[in-house]
Amino acid sequence: MANVIASQSSAALTFDLVARCSTTRARASVLTLPHGPVQLPMFMPVATQASLKGLTPEQLEETGCRLCLNNTYHLGLKPGQDVLAAVGGAHKLQGWNHNILTDSGGFQMVSLLKLAKITEDGVEFLSPHDGTPMLLTPEHSIGLQNTIGSDIIMQLDDVLVTTSPDARRMREAMERSVRWLDRCIAAHRNPGTQNLFCIVQGGLDVDMRRECCAAMVARDTPGIAIGGLSGGEAKADYCRVVACCTELLPELKPRYVMGIGYPEDLVVSVALGADMFDCVWPTRTARFGNAVTRRGVLNLRNARYASDFGPVEDGCACACCRPRDQQGGLGVTRAFVHHNAAKETVAAHLLTIHNVHYQLDLMRRVREAVVADGYPAFLRRFFADLYPDSRADYPAWAVEALRGVGVDLLSDEET
Repeated sequence: MANVIASQSSAALTFDLVARCSTTRARASVLTLPHGPVQLPMFMPVATQASLKGLTPEQLEETGCRLCLNNTYHLGLKPGQDVLAAVGGAHKLQGWNHNILTDSGGFQMVSLLKLAKITEDGVEFLSPHDGTPMLLTPEHSIGLQNTIGSDIIMQLDDVLVTTSPDARRMREAMERSVRWLDRCIAAHRNPGTQNLFCIVQGGLDVDMRRECCAAMVARDTPGIAIGGLSGGEAKADYCRVVACCTELLPELKPRYVMGIGYPEDLVVSVALGADMFDCVWPTRTARFGNAVTRRGVLNLRNARYASDFGPVEDGCACACCRPRDQQGGLGVTRAFVHHNAAKETVAAHLLTIHNVHYQLDLMRRVREAVVADGYPAFLRRFFADLYPDSRADYPAWAVEALRGVGVDLLSDEET
């Protein structure tokens, strides 16, 4: 195990920094939470309703996952707070012995529900079940998350899509998020066993982001999230905001960029100094017959795979791809997935196993490269594998973002 460079602890969290990239802002660390240690950088699969679609808890555990995400809004509606309290929280409800992060529910209020209205009190919305007017306040969100018992809980924030042209409303959302954090801190009943993370807002305005970073850092929460991204903004703007925020955040606290899951986004965001990510994309795309691989996304519904009897991805160690003569291996072929993708749920289950494993293994390889101080070379290999025909195919936003932290993907250095 790598030596610890520096360490910082709060009541329910220890952050051990074990390596820094000498070129980029990437770092490797160990985040110790109430249900065990987590290796950073890391990707969190999203088990929205205390279940990762298509996988049992044991199958999720086998992928190497030690921190997954549950959704406060959905769990608050069903099974509801009373049932969660009676069973003893979400860990017991889903038979999961590792760590859980819950979001606050605010994003779902705004993105999924019609007639949602945000006031200083909270988010007013109509129940999706019977149309009854409801109100989610910072206090209620924290109360739900305290009952859920997640290891990391998120503040309720005022979420506005980054592409909104309304600068006045964006400032209002940023400042309200700071005020709501104060209410969340005051309402939090279990700081000794649950870690409350703040969320930096401010849209694509880097001055507003800097202002919000300063206010959030002053509240001294155990970890810090960068929110409000992955909302349709240009990737170059996304990178600019992430780079701006990570530069201002404490070195000895985890940095979580919310809603990010494409492999290119992950490896670039790590280079910009981020540690934690989540997204539904790997599991959602599996349900459409898509396999995430080092060479890109393969649509296994395509007729070209009808007689392809190779594994989903050569060299992959997931249960789906491992040969049957290896322990736990299923020996699934591309042809089998193709045959079932349009008509049987088993294809979605198998590709979910593969895609989640791919994401977690990608972050494991990222971490190993950072610890070995070889992350620039890793990045060059990653993009060369993904775009084997020509460097001209590399996305311009990634080239520019990495150039900003000392890595030139277009140079002739060894990959």
